[in-house]
Amino acid sequence: MAHPEGPRARREQRRGPVVRRYGQMQAGTTDQHLLDTRGAADWVHEDPFRVMRIQSEFVEGFGALAELPPAISVFGSARTPRDSPEYEAGIAIGRGLVESGFAVITGGGPGAMEAANKGATEAGGISVGLGIELPFEQGLNQYVNLGVDFRYFFVRKTMFVKYASGFVVLPGGLGTLDELFEALTLVQTKKVTRFPIVLFGSAYWGGLVDWFRDTLIAGGKAGPNDLHLFHVTDDVEEAVRLVTKEAGA
Repeated sequence: MAHPEGPRARREQRRGPVVRRYGQMQAGTTDQHLLDTRGAADWVHEDPFRVMRIQSEFVEGFGALAELPPAISVFGSARTPRDSPEYEAGIAIGRGLVESGFAVITGGGPGAMEAANKGATEAGGISVGLGIELPFEQGLNQYVNLGVDFRYFFVRKTMFVKYASGFVVLPGGLGTLDELFEALTLVQTKKVTRFPIVLFGSAYWGGLVDWFRDTLIAGGKAGPNDLHLFHVTDDVEEAVRLVTKEAGA
């Protein structure tokens, strides 16, 4: 099955603020070049410049987001179809967060992210998209009214946590799981405080919760209280209420 972003990806490549099309496209991504240890050692001499580029991404992100009102980050799959109940839930959650006095932050892509941005924009709120350079990057969805593109995942993930007061996590894939577990780790280790995490969709997340309880905690790899680091719900209003009540507007 072709990736939904495939046709456009063959014509356009985004690297931070730089857009390359057709014959100007380059192989690989910035993260890939940073982490790749194969080949010649010339990259050793480039790392100081990478540090400057990383620093500039932090500066751009801080500058763009510093004056945001209280915000909630909404995560979910880029593959969520527009005609699905999950997409409709994302719209309703985005709208509900704005009506509760919060800005909405997503990864800026399609699917569940687009849905939350759409709900926020249609409710007249601040709809933030934090994009990332990927081989199949589509660009920020049309419902983002404040967007920042990043080269490095770790800079982007810092922005998700620093400028959000909580997370709502819709069904998603590896990227969504990465963001979820990062948040859980930060709360568990008290790197962040008063940071509610709401998992939307009990049928989707139920197996993970069972594994937490029956394997992770039962095996002594986590404590019973870690089950209280998050909430699970199938109700949009409850999801909005839980994440905004704990976060505080």
